[in-house]
Amino acid sequence: MEKLMIAGGYPLKGTVRISGAKNSAVALIPATILAESPVKIEGLPDISDVQILKDLLEEIGGTVEFSENDMTVDPSSMISMPLPNGKVKKLRASYYLMGAMLGRFKKAVIGLPGGCHLGPRPIDQHIKGFEALGARVTNEQGAIYLRADELCGARIYLDVVSVGATINIMLAAVRAKGRTIIENAAKEPEIIDVATLLTNMGAKIKGAGTDVIRIDGVDHLHGCQHTIIPDRIEAGTYMIVGAAAGEGVLIDNVIPHHLESLIAKLREMGVQIEANDDQVFVGPAEKMKAVDIKTLVYPGFPTDLQQPLTSLLTGAEGTSMVTDTIYSARFKHIDELRRMNANIKVEGRSAIINGPVQLQGAKVKASDLRAGAALVIAGLMAEGVTEVTGLEHIDRGYSHLVEKLNGLGATIWREEMSKEEMEQMKNA
Repeated sequence: MEKLMIAGGYPLKGTVRISGAKNSAVALIPATILAESPVKIEGLPDISDVQILKDLLEEIGGTVEFSENDMTVDPSSMISMPLPNGKVKKLRASYYLMGAMLGRFKKAVIGLPGGCHLGPRPIDQHIKGFEALGARVTNEQGAIYLRADELCGARIYLDVVSVGATINIMLAAVRAKGRTIIENAAKEPEIIDVATLLTNMGAKIKGAGTDVIRIDGVDHLHGCQHTIIPDRIEAGTYMIVGAAAGEGVLIDNVIPHHLESLIAKLREMGVQIEANDDQVFVGPAEKMKAVDIKTLVYPGFPTDLQQPLTSLLTGAEGTSMVTDTIYSARFKHIDELRRMNANIKVEGRSAIINGPVQLQGAKVKASDLRAGAALVIAGLMAEGVTEVTGLEHIDRGYSHLVEKLNGLGATIWREEMSKEEMEQMKNA
């Protein structure tokens, strides 16, 4: 088991290239199940979630070739093999296998999803959609069983705007009979990305990216080639890195339109931002000002950037308030930042940050993916050396993090943990 070591205080400068979108990849890969011939996805990020999904597709009989960030999936020999345990438990987005396998085989057995522990993240809206399409859904011994004699289009209103439910219902509906209308649909760019892949496969989808999506079911879907969109959360994380410790950082392979809410907040803080077609330049702020943040569904401020931005706000002058309306338990990084001298308190769904303070290197633990990113940013800002454990979370969503940061001038490396350290972690 490894830990991440970060020597803080080094100024960062240069260009960093953004990988393909994690939140697209974890839906695009299951979507290949729906085709009847090979599908090639180009530009996938080199992260553990992608590897786990590759293994799961092979487990159900798929042939998968993966090299240089490109994956070719031949789904023709796939069978509806139950996946109640094992790797399916290791990532949250395993639930997309439900919609894809239901659409292809009219049945599926999928273990309840794992991933980051961010408080209640129910899949009731997914199940509501599957049932509306004609599936029988039961929870048996910790696995979801889905069975349908036939899937028929339906009008489905989501009680909560949910990216996962919107995509999962799309996956099941593209091969249902008749028209499906998803109302109060999520509008994230990743939904458009998945809809683009499905359309290239022969699906008939209109309205992706709006709150009403119309899907006319088809009997067959064929293979195609698709290039994934850049990861807006990784791009946003490196923009925050540039603001926190940079002397001029250029973020390459980015769609600035996807990051308008973050760009607006960084400018409000006094950070220099210049955006063009596919790049964003982040220059240093003379003095950062405190701001208030409230996370909202897209195009509002993303919950996935709340934690990284919290670290940056410790260096801003004044009192900032960060409110997360999406996940109630997304403040587990606050105690770790306090170990580093941050002046933050949590009240309900809000964190109140008083700054500026000089963060100090400390031993900290990542409790989830974006908390890990927040602690890395804090380590770059801190005096001394910061040790971050819980790297399995960071590896789920950030491709080649160490190499990319060192390429900008950071001093960051991985070290094997000692047996004593591993014992201490087990007993903590």
